[in-house]
Amino acid sequence: MLKRIQISPERYAVITLIALISVVTIVLTGAGVRLSASGLGCPDWPKCYDQYVAPAQINAVIEYGNRLVTGVVGIAVIAASLLAFFRRPFRWHLAVFGGLLPLGVIGQAILGAFVVYYHLPPELVIFHFILSMILIDAAYALYWCSRYEPGVRRFSPDRLGVWAVRALIPLGQLTILLGTVTTASGPHPGDHNSELVRRFTFKGQDTLVWIMQRHAAMAVAFAVSALIVIFILRRQGGDRRAVKPVAVAFGLICLQISIGVTQWLLELPAALVWVHVAVATLHLDRHPLVSRSRRADCEAACHQLMDPSEHSHRLRVENLDELCAHGLTDLRSDAMGIARPG
Repeated sequence: MLKRIQISPERYAVITLIALISVVTIVLTGAGVRLSASGLGCPDWPKCYDQYVAPAQINAVIEYGNRLVTGVVGIAVIAASLLAFFRRPFRWHLAVFGGLLPLGVIGQAILGAFVVYYHLPPELVIFHFILSMILIDAAYALYWCSRYEPGVRRFSPDRLGVWAVRALIPLGQLTILLGTVTTASGPHPGDHNSELVRRFTFKGQDTLVWIMQRHAAMAVAFAVSALIVIFILRRQGGDRRAVKPVAVAFGLICLQISIGVTQWLLELPAALVWVHVAVATLHLDRHPLVSRSRRADCEAACHQLMDPSEHSHRLRVENLDELCAHGLTDLRSDAMGIARPG
């Protein structure tokens, strides 16, 4: 019975997209819990005030609602994990990425329980958020890899450009890490009814200003590095496929810097802090760091198909529709002519 279940690559890609959206959503709702001072809206776990239905109190509803969203996320990631084994053709690395998602959600639920039990210690809250970022990484990798079959996308010959783009990853991760420490030193601990929640005070009363300055400097360094990478990709002999996505990344970083400066000048309003977290979460999908021009990839693939020295007339013509479905009708017609016998 199970052997008859088969999932097409296109349908599985949709499933992984749903899983990715659900994982991003739980991060955004979790940030809303903290910034609405609802972190202890339910003082116990998994129940709320020893009930399975939250009382009619806004902070309790927000906190308990976030827990229910986690259940929906769990269903989505379990579906993406299990159905990877029924995708045809089967690809083992999709099954590996898919298997990481349920483990991450389970880890988040357990860690969330400890966060509530120990009254929102900043170290656990930071770890909770970082684990969310790792989960988004895995979900995005699963979605991205599910969209392309092996060999469809050519490797970049520009080794310097590849490593320059990869070098942006740790810079972005360090910027986000410093951002979490900044939030853990600020006025939004996530407490409810003014419970005593510990904040970072390793620099005394100057802790927030001290860590904010480091976070801002790291963000500027990240932006400057992205700009340098753009010039590296645009140099003579560089692979320009990643110029556009890295430019988008540069724009998002500049947007984040402007939001950060604005929220600091306005004394950190919760709504603007949430926007800052949301943009950071969406930016972490880091499609600029792995994305390339699909037109360029399709063009290269079609030219490869048209090379009679490497391919016989028994080419799989049905693959041309997928490879050249982005406006390359001229290349598709030529490739079709090469693929047909005689």
